[in-house]
Amino acid sequence: MKNLFPSSVLTALAAGIVSLPCLVALAKDEPKTSWKITGDLEEACSCRAACPCWFKSKPSRMTCDGVQAVFIKSGNYGKTLLDGLAMAQFVQSPEGKSMFESFGSWNFDYVYIDEHATDEQRAALKEVAAHLFPAAAKSREFRFVPISRTIEGKEHSVTVGSIGSFSGHLIGGGYSGSPKVINPPLADPTHQQYWQGETSKLNYSDAGQGWEYKDSNYMFNSFKVSGKQYAQYEADMAKKMAAGK
Repeated sequence: MKNLFPSSVLTALAAGIVSLPCLVALAKDEPKTSWKITGDLEEACSCRAACPCWFKSKPSRMTCDGVQAVFIKSGNYGKTLLDGLAMAQFVQSPEGKSMFESFGSWNFDYVYIDEHATDEQRAALKEVAAHLFPAAAKSREFRFVPISRTIEGKEHSVTVGSIGSFSGHLIGGGYSGSPKVINPPLADPTHQQYWQGETSKLNYSDAGQGWEYKDSNYMFNSFKVSGKQYAQYEADMAKKMAAGK
C-alpha cells in the first residue's frame, strides 16, 4: 500500500507536473509547528503478501486497494495533545501502475479522523496526516468517525466507522519469529521497518467501493516519529524525484 511523497510535493503533482527544482524547494519548507508521535501502524491492502508496491513493483492485482491506520499512544502537535487518538486512510491505485509512477493520481484518497477528537485536535490531526498520509489522489475527502482496535492473541482487528474494517496477523518466518521488512526502497519514517502478515479480512464500502478481501497483505509496526524527521525525509524524497530514482 501507499504512503510515498510529502503533501507539499503532491499538491504540485496533483495540479499537474511542475519543475523538479520547484518540487525540491517545496519539500524543504520547514514545518511551522513542531510535532511528535509514538504509536502503532496497522496496514492492509489487496496485494498478496508481501505488498510489492514498496519495492517499486506493480501491485499483485490490477489495483492496490489499501488502508493504513495509526493509533497514537502519545504525541502532540505544538501544544495540542494527541494521546489516545487515531486516524486512517483508504486509497486505491490506478490499474496496472506501480505506486512510484502513479502516486498523486490515484483513484481516491479518503482520510478518517477519530470523532472523539476535539476541534483543535481534529485540526492538528489533519496537519499530521498531511505527512503520515501524503495525498495519493488529486483531491482528498475527510470523515470524522469512531476508530477502534482490538487485539486478541495474534489477531489485530481495526474498525473505521461503519464503512471499513480489517483484521490480520503476523505470519511465521523460516526460522523463529515473524518476517520483518527493513528499509524497502519506498520506506518513509513509519515504514522504515515493519512486521509482515496476512489479513483475515479487509472490507470497505465508502468512496463507491465494495471491497471484500482476505488472505491479503497485512503489516504492523510500532513507531516514534517527528515533524523534523519527516521534513528531512521529504527533502530527501524530492531529491530522489529530481534524480529520477
